[in-house]
Amino acid sequence: MAGVPQLRLALNQIDSTVGDLAGNAESIVHWTRHSVEQGAHLVAFPEMALTGYPVEDLALRRSFVEASRSALASLAARLRDEGMGEVPVVVGYLDRSEHPQPRYGQPAGAPRNAGAVLHRGEIVLTYAKHHLPNYGVFDEFRYFVPGETLPVIRVHGVDVALAICEDLWQDGGRVPAAREAGAGLLLSINASPYEREKDDTRLELVRKRAQEAGCTTAYLAMIGGQDELVFDGDSIVVDSRGEVLVRAPQFSEGCVLVDLDLPAAGEIPSGTPGDGLRVEHVVIGSEPLPPYEPELTAGYADRLGDDEEVYSALVVGLRAYVAKNGFSSVVLGLSGGIDSALTAVIACDALGARNVHAVSMPSRYSSEHSKGDAAELAERTGLHFRTVPIGPMFDAYLEAAELTGLAEENLQARLRGTLLMGLSNQEGHIVLAPGNKSELACGYSTLYGDSVGAYAPIKDVYKTSVYRLAHWRNRAAEERGQTPPIPENSISKPPSAELRPGQVDSDSLPDYDVLDRILELYVDRDHGFEEVVAAGFDAELVARVLRMVDAAEFKRRQYPPGTKISAKGFGKDRRLPITNRWREETD
Repeated sequence: MAGVPQLRLALNQIDSTVGDLAGNAESIVHWTRHSVEQGAHLVAFPEMALTGYPVEDLALRRSFVEASRSALASLAARLRDEGMGEVPVVVGYLDRSEHPQPRYGQPAGAPRNAGAVLHRGEIVLTYAKHHLPNYGVFDEFRYFVPGETLPVIRVHGVDVALAICEDLWQDGGRVPAAREAGAGLLLSINASPYEREKDDTRLELVRKRAQEAGCTTAYLAMIGGQDELVFDGDSIVVDSRGEVLVRAPQFSEGCVLVDLDLPAAGEIPSGTPGDGLRVEHVVIGSEPLPPYEPELTAGYADRLGDDEEVYSALVVGLRAYVAKNGFSSVVLGLSGGIDSALTAVIACDALGARNVHAVSMPSRYSSEHSKGDAAELAERTGLHFRTVPIGPMFDAYLEAAELTGLAEENLQARLRGTLLMGLSNQEGHIVLAPGNKSELACGYSTLYGDSVGAYAPIKDVYKTSVYRLAHWRNRAAEERGQTPPIPENSISKPPSAELRPGQVDSDSLPDYDVLDRILELYVDRDHGFEEVVAAGFDAELVARVLRMVDAAEFKRRQYPPGTKISAKGFGKDRRLPITNRWREETD
């Protein structure tokens, strides 16, 4: 292998917390030390690892931008002082532009989603994301100005081009520029939120971009959770032909190390290759390493199945939200139905059963089997369980005010919500809302009742998927020789809010299998009435469902945040006016 430059690359897929500059810096130091001890020659961390991602309007606060810049300088010095200064470290952070950006209407000082290379105690190179996403949950044009350079560092005789996340997802820009500049490695740092089946899309993207760049490409991803978003890791390294060299585990923090044989750097690149990006080149080391026997040349972590992947995202999302907001325990109403059962089990897996408190709150309409199913789930999982009948409260309200029909039904849900919030205040738990995406879409929930809470773990999960995940979780337990946590009766019985005698969901909603397919077209894909009908659904039914969805926007605005697993979750992904007279079926 003499004459072929070698490089041991360390990709650290870590979990950062927004705003915790000291804690994030500590994590970067820890994993850099681990990387250096493992013989790494180049160490990398995800997009905005120092500040956490996304920072949203914190980017507009000058004090936070300056704190990020100061923390970066301190980090560089600390790495040197602790004996790690000789190894270059690539880290994402929040920066500001030094010059006015009239093209984007921004003065000097506009925020930048940036990366930096730290070496020997100095910040030797900075660069900003070139392609700024402005769709779905992303509002980066609201905050940042784009970078206009192609950053390249020469490390042990290899030219390494640097990119940030969307630079790979969009055509043009740094990928073709890397080819024109003759880079031997393209390193992209990312904070790419999880979505169902995105791992397949991501792999094909990285393979395609490696072929376009004409060089080995490393895609480093963040893991963990931030509010609604979950980051699943899944870092990938592919060669110039698009062949996978390394693929990291999903939902697992750690360091991915790989020994690479890379082409030797030629003349120092210059000029403006690809989209007019100006090459900014820094030489850290021109001489190749003495040849060594590669130890870490390949590795491919097993992929999770679709249901396990979604379930893992829900667990990670809840765990991150609870821990990062300073809590350790949760409380929820346990009705014996499938939604609260799945929510409770996710909570047990995320936090441990000892930190999950469930309350059965039966009314005069609660069935014996529902009370029994709730108690059985508590016994199977080991969570804390208590029963607080709401009958006396309900009767007292009805004595004070004459409520009938829907008002009487909703009163029961609101009494339960008030009780859960009281326990939250008294005992310090956060309340979990157990509503699913089908109910949320159609407004099939009670404001200040079953919608109360700090977090909604299955908010982005359609009802049909709730059943599928419940079946998967029970099967997974059986395969491990454990007791399935969810009682079979909770899965098999007809779903019901049990707010009046004999009530079932199908009294108010279409069959969930049909409903969810309509909702996926209307909510997730933004298809209109005619398109949904053309997909084979009854026009009258479609009109009814669309009316329910449109009328419930005010409820969704007041619903707690919850883990996003789809490309179109309620909240940042889908933003519609509350006051809205547009009706698909009539206009």
